Amino acid sequence: MLIATLIAAGRLDDRLLAAALERVPGASFSGWLDEGDAADLAVPDAATARAALEGWQDCDVVVQAPAEREKKLLVADMDSTMIGQECIDELADYAGVKPQVAAITERAMRGELDFAAALAQRVALLAGLDAAIIGRCLAERIRPTPGAETLVSTMRARGAFTLLVSGGFTDFVAPVAAALGFDNFRANVLARDGDWLTGTTTGAIVDSEAKRIALEEARARLGLDAGAVVAIGDGANDLSMVRAAGLGFAFRAKPVLAEAADARLDHHGLDALLWAQGIPRRDWVI
Repeated sequence: MLIATLIAAGRLDDRLLAAALERVPGASFSGWLDEGDAADLAVPDAATARAALEGWQDCDVVVQAPAEREKKLLVADMDSTMIGQECIDELADYAGVKPQVAAITERAMRGELDFAAALAQRVALLAGLDAAIIGRCLAERIRPTPGAETLVSTMRARGAFTLLVSGGFTDFVAPVAAALGFDNFRANVLARDGDWLTGTTTGAIVDSEAKRIALEEARARLGLDAGAVVAIGDGANDLSMVRAAGLGFAFRAKPVLAEAADARLDHHGLDALLWAQGIPRRDWVI
Protein backbone atom coordinates (compact mmCIF):
# COMPACT_ATOMS: atom_id res chain seq x y z
CA MET A 1 0.00 0.00 0.00
CA LEU A 2 0.99 3.61 -0.59
CA ILE A 3 0.61 6.66 1.65
CA ALA A 4 -1.72 9.41 0.43
CA THR A 5 -1.36 12.52 2.56
CA LEU A 6 -4.59 14.51 2.31
CA ILE A 7 -4.17 18.20 3.17
CA ALA A 8 -7.04 20.61 3.79
CA ALA A 9 -5.72 22.92 6.49
CA GLY A 10 -8.41 24.04 8.92
CA ARG A 11 -11.11 22.13 7.03
CA LEU A 12 -10.34 18.43 7.23
CA ASP A 13 -13.21 17.26 9.40
CA ASP A 14 -14.69 13.76 9.66
CA ARG A 15 -17.21 14.48 6.90
CA LEU A 16 -14.58 15.58 4.39
CA LEU A 17 -12.30 12.70 5.35
CA ALA A 18 -15.10 10.15 4.90
CA ALA A 19 -15.98 11.64 1.52
CA ALA A 20 -12.34 11.40 0.43
CA LEU A 21 -12.16 7.73 1.42
CA GLU A 22 -15.30 7.00 -0.60
CA ARG A 23 -13.69 8.49 -3.70
CA VAL A 24 -10.70 6.10 -3.67
CA PRO A 25 -11.45 2.37 -4.03
CA GLY A 26 -9.61 0.34 -1.41
CA ALA A 27 -8.51 3.37 0.63
CA SER A 28 -8.45 3.36 4.42
CA PHE A 29 -7.65 5.87 7.16
CA SER A 30 -4.12 5.52 8.56
CA GLY A 31 -4.03 8.38 11.06
CA TRP A 32 -3.94 12.09 11.64
CA LEU A 33 -0.81 14.16 11.13
CA ASP A 34 -2.62 17.19 12.52
CA GLU A 35 -6.30 16.75 13.23
CA GLY A 36 -8.37 19.10 11.12
CA ASP A 37 -5.45 19.83 8.77
CA ALA A 38 -3.76 16.74 7.34
CA ALA A 39 -4.20 12.98 7.49
CA ASP A 40 -2.61 9.89 6.01
CA LEU A 41 -4.64 7.40 3.99
CA ALA A 42 -3.53 3.98 2.80
CA VAL A 43 -4.24 3.63 -0.93
CA PRO A 44 -3.47 0.81 -3.39
CA ASP A 45 -2.72 2.92 -6.45
CA ALA A 46 -1.15 6.36 -6.93
CA ALA A 47 -2.82 7.26 -10.23
CA THR A 48 -6.30 6.47 -8.94
CA ALA A 49 -5.81 8.38 -5.70
CA ARG A 50 -4.41 11.43 -7.49
CA ALA A 51 -7.20 11.44 -10.05
CA ALA A 52 -9.81 11.24 -7.31
CA LEU A 53 -8.39 13.74 -4.83
CA GLU A 54 -6.10 16.19 -6.61
CA GLY A 55 -7.87 19.55 -6.57
CA TRP A 56 -11.04 18.06 -5.08
CA GLN A 57 -12.59 20.37 -2.47
CA ASP A 58 -9.46 22.53 -2.65
CA CYS A 59 -7.44 19.68 -1.14
CA ASP A 60 -3.83 18.87 -1.90
CA VAL A 61 -2.78 15.23 -1.95
CA VAL A 62 0.66 13.63 -1.99
CA VAL A 63 0.92 9.94 -2.84
CA GLN A 64 4.17 8.08 -2.22
CA ALA A 65 5.73 4.87 -0.97
CA PRO A 66 6.41 4.68 2.79
CA ALA A 67 10.16 4.20 2.35
CA GLU A 68 12.33 7.31 2.72
CA ARG A 69 9.31 9.48 3.35
CA GLU A 70 11.28 12.08 5.27
CA LYS A 71 13.76 13.65 2.84
CA LYS A 72 17.39 14.55 3.44
CA LEU A 73 17.85 16.95 0.53
CA LEU A 74 15.58 19.82 -0.51
CA VAL A 75 16.21 21.42 -3.91
CA ALA A 76 13.96 24.39 -4.63
CA ASP A 77 13.37 26.91 -7.36
CA MET A 78 13.14 30.52 -6.20
CA ASP A 79 10.98 32.78 -8.38
CA SER A 80 7.25 32.06 -8.01
CA THR A 81 8.17 29.18 -5.69
CA MET A 82 10.16 30.18 -2.60
CA ILE A 83 9.22 33.79 -3.27
CA GLY A 84 5.98 35.03 -4.77
CA GLN A 85 7.52 37.13 -7.54
CA GLU A 86 9.55 36.83 -10.74
CA CYS A 87 12.56 39.00 -9.91
CA ILE A 88 13.46 39.84 -13.49
CA ASP A 89 9.91 41.05 -14.14
CA GLU A 90 9.97 43.27 -11.05
CA LEU A 91 13.41 44.64 -11.92
CA ALA A 92 12.21 45.34 -15.45
CA ASP A 93 9.43 47.49 -13.98
CA TYR A 94 12.07 49.93 -12.72
CA ALA A 95 13.51 50.04 -16.25
CA GLY A 96 10.09 50.69 -17.76
CA VAL A 97 10.03 47.41 -19.71
CA LYS A 98 8.01 45.08 -17.47
CA PRO A 99 5.31 44.17 -20.02
CA GLN A 100 7.89 43.07 -22.59
CA VAL A 101 9.96 41.11 -20.07
CA ALA A 102 6.97 39.53 -18.30
CA ALA A 103 5.57 38.28 -21.61
CA ILE A 104 8.84 36.49 -22.38
CA THR A 105 9.03 35.09 -18.83
CA GLU A 106 5.53 33.63 -19.10
CA ARG A 107 6.29 31.90 -22.39
CA ALA A 108 9.61 30.55 -21.10
CA MET A 109 7.99 29.15 -17.94
CA ARG A 110 5.36 27.43 -20.09
CA GLY A 111 8.13 25.77 -22.10
CA GLU A 112 7.31 27.67 -25.29
CA LEU A 113 10.75 29.29 -25.56
CA ASP A 114 14.32 28.09 -25.12
CA PHE A 115 15.29 29.22 -21.63
CA ALA A 116 18.78 30.52 -22.43
CA ALA A 117 17.55 32.50 -25.42
CA ALA A 118 14.63 33.90 -23.43
CA LEU A 119 16.97 34.89 -20.61
CA ALA A 120 19.28 36.71 -23.03
CA GLN A 121 16.34 38.60 -24.55
CA ARG A 122 15.08 39.72 -21.16
CA VAL A 123 18.45 40.68 -19.73
CA ALA A 124 19.25 42.73 -22.85
CA LEU A 125 16.25 44.92 -22.04
CA LEU A 126 17.90 45.83 -18.72
CA ALA A 127 21.02 47.31 -20.32
CA GLY A 128 21.98 50.64 -18.77
CA LEU A 129 19.95 50.16 -15.58
CA ASP A 130 21.67 51.41 -12.41
CA ALA A 131 22.67 48.29 -10.46
CA ALA A 132 21.69 50.05 -7.22
CA ILE A 133 18.06 49.54 -8.26
CA ILE A 134 18.47 45.84 -7.46
CA GLY A 135 18.65 46.56 -3.73
CA ARG A 136 15.59 48.78 -3.96
CA CYS A 137 13.71 46.08 -5.84
CA LEU A 138 14.60 43.51 -3.21
CA ALA A 139 13.39 45.73 -0.38
CA GLU A 140 10.22 46.95 -2.06
CA ARG A 141 9.00 43.99 -4.09
CA ILE A 142 10.42 40.62 -3.05
CA ARG A 143 8.55 38.62 -0.42
CA PRO A 144 8.80 34.94 0.62
CA THR A 145 6.01 32.52 -0.12
CA PRO A 146 4.02 31.56 3.00
CA GLY A 147 5.62 28.57 4.69
CA ALA A 148 8.97 28.91 2.92
CA GLU A 149 11.06 29.72 5.97
CA THR A 150 9.32 27.08 8.10
CA LEU A 151 9.97 24.42 5.45
CA VAL A 152 13.66 25.22 5.20
CA SER A 153 14.23 25.72 8.93
CA THR A 154 12.46 22.49 9.87
CA MET A 155 14.23 20.35 7.31
CA ARG A 156 17.62 21.76 8.28
CA ALA A 157 16.89 21.21 11.97
CA ARG A 158 16.18 17.56 11.16
CA GLY A 159 19.47 17.12 9.33
CA ALA A 160 18.53 17.80 5.71
CA PHE A 161 20.63 19.83 3.27
CA THR A 162 18.81 22.67 1.48
CA LEU A 163 19.76 24.04 -1.94
CA LEU A 164 18.18 26.99 -3.75
CA VAL A 165 18.61 26.77 -7.53
CA SER A 166 17.40 29.56 -9.75
CA GLY A 167 17.39 30.69 -13.35
CA GLY A 168 17.41 34.18 -11.87
CA PHE A 169 20.33 36.19 -10.59
CA THR A 170 22.74 35.96 -7.66
CA ASP A 171 21.93 39.57 -6.71
CA PHE A 172 18.50 38.32 -5.65
CA VAL A 173 19.18 34.66 -4.92
CA ALA A 174 22.02 35.19 -2.42
CA PRO A 175 20.02 37.44 -0.06
CA VAL A 176 16.87 35.34 -0.39
CA ALA A 177 18.84 32.16 0.35
CA ALA A 178 20.34 33.80 3.44
CA ALA A 179 16.99 35.14 4.64
CA LEU A 180 15.25 31.77 4.28
CA GLY A 181 18.16 29.79 5.73
CA PHE A 182 19.29 27.72 2.73
CA ASP A 183 22.63 25.96 3.00
CA ASN A 184 23.68 26.90 -0.54
CA PHE A 185 22.43 28.37 -3.80
CA ARG A 186 23.12 28.45 -7.52
CA ALA A 187 22.03 31.15 -9.99
CA ASN A 188 23.04 33.32 -12.94
CA VAL A 189 25.29 36.38 -12.68
CA LEU A 190 24.35 39.77 -14.10
CA ALA A 191 27.26 41.51 -15.81
CA ARG A 192 28.15 45.09 -14.90
CA ASP A 193 30.11 47.95 -16.36
CA GLY A 194 30.90 49.95 -13.26
CA ASP A 195 27.58 50.73 -11.61
CA TRP A 196 25.46 49.84 -14.63
CA LEU A 197 24.02 46.60 -15.95
CA THR A 198 25.42 45.67 -19.36
CA GLY A 199 22.39 43.69 -20.49
CA THR A 200 24.30 40.38 -20.40
CA THR A 201 25.19 37.62 -17.96
CA THR A 202 28.56 36.07 -17.17
CA GLY A 203 29.42 32.41 -16.74
CA ALA A 204 27.37 29.30 -17.45
CA ILE A 205 23.60 29.66 -17.62
CA VAL A 206 21.53 27.98 -14.91
CA ASP A 207 18.83 26.34 -17.01
CA SER A 208 16.77 23.17 -16.56
CA GLU A 209 19.73 20.86 -17.13
CA ALA A 210 21.98 22.87 -14.80
CA LYS A 211 19.35 22.58 -12.07
CA ARG A 212 19.24 18.80 -12.50
CA ILE A 213 23.02 18.62 -12.36
CA ALA A 214 23.05 20.72 -9.18
CA LEU A 215 20.60 18.28 -7.60
CA GLU A 216 22.60 15.24 -8.70
CA GLU A 217 25.87 16.73 -7.47
CA ALA A 218 24.40 17.55 -4.06
CA ARG A 219 22.84 14.09 -3.80
CA ALA A 220 26.13 12.39 -4.67
CA ARG A 221 28.09 14.56 -2.25
CA LEU A 222 25.69 13.64 0.55
CA GLY A 223 25.68 9.95 -0.38
CA LEU A 224 21.92 9.84 -0.89
CA ASP A 225 19.77 7.93 -3.34
CA ALA A 226 17.05 9.65 -5.34
CA GLY A 227 14.36 8.59 -2.86
CA ALA A 228 15.84 10.88 -0.21
CA VAL A 229 15.39 14.00 -2.36
CA VAL A 230 12.45 16.39 -2.63
CA ALA A 231 12.42 19.08 -5.32
CA ILE A 232 9.90 21.82 -6.01
CA GLY A 233 9.38 24.38 -8.75
CA ASP A 234 6.75 26.07 -10.86
CA GLY A 235 7.78 26.11 -14.53
CA ALA A 236 9.35 24.33 -17.47
CA ASN A 237 12.84 25.25 -16.27
CA ASP A 238 12.25 22.99 -13.25
CA LEU A 239 11.21 19.88 -15.17
CA SER A 240 14.54 18.05 -15.08
CA MET A 241 15.21 18.51 -11.38
CA VAL A 242 11.63 17.64 -10.40
CA ARG A 243 11.87 14.42 -12.43
CA ALA A 244 15.27 13.60 -10.86
CA ALA A 245 13.97 13.84 -7.30
CA GLY A 246 12.42 10.97 -5.40
CA LEU A 247 9.46 13.27 -4.75
CA GLY A 248 8.98 16.09 -7.25
CA PHE A 249 6.47 18.87 -6.54
CA ALA A 250 4.79 21.37 -8.83
CA PHE A 251 3.93 24.54 -6.91
CA ARG A 252 1.11 26.67 -8.39
CA ALA A 253 2.71 25.41 -11.56
CA LYS A 254 2.45 25.87 -15.29
CA PRO A 255 0.72 22.89 -16.98
CA VAL A 256 3.96 21.46 -18.42
CA LEU A 257 5.35 20.93 -14.90
CA ALA A 258 2.07 20.10 -13.18
CA GLU A 259 1.56 17.17 -15.55
CA ALA A 260 5.07 15.78 -14.96
CA ALA A 261 5.40 16.16 -11.19
CA ASP A 262 4.77 13.45 -8.60
CA ALA A 263 2.54 15.83 -6.66
CA ARG A 264 1.00 19.28 -6.94
CA LEU A 265 0.75 21.90 -4.22
CA ASP A 266 -2.00 24.23 -5.40
CA HIS A 267 -3.91 25.22 -2.27
CA HIS A 268 -1.47 25.44 0.64
CA GLY A 269 1.80 27.08 1.63
CA LEU A 270 5.19 25.49 1.31
CA ASP A 271 5.12 24.20 4.88
CA ALA A 272 2.61 21.60 3.64
CA LEU A 273 5.65 19.73 2.30
CA LEU A 274 6.38 18.90 5.93
CA TRP A 275 3.06 17.08 6.27
CA ALA A 276 3.93 15.23 3.07
CA GLN A 277 7.06 14.00 4.86
CA GLY A 278 5.05 12.83 7.87
CA ILE A 279 6.15 15.70 10.13
CA PRO A 280 3.36 17.06 12.39
CA ARG A 281 3.12 20.77 13.20
CA ARG A 282 4.39 20.29 16.75
CA ASP A 283 7.78 19.44 15.23
CA TRP A 284 7.94 22.39 12.84
CA VAL A 285 10.55 25.09 13.41
CA ILE A 286 8.63 28.35 13.11
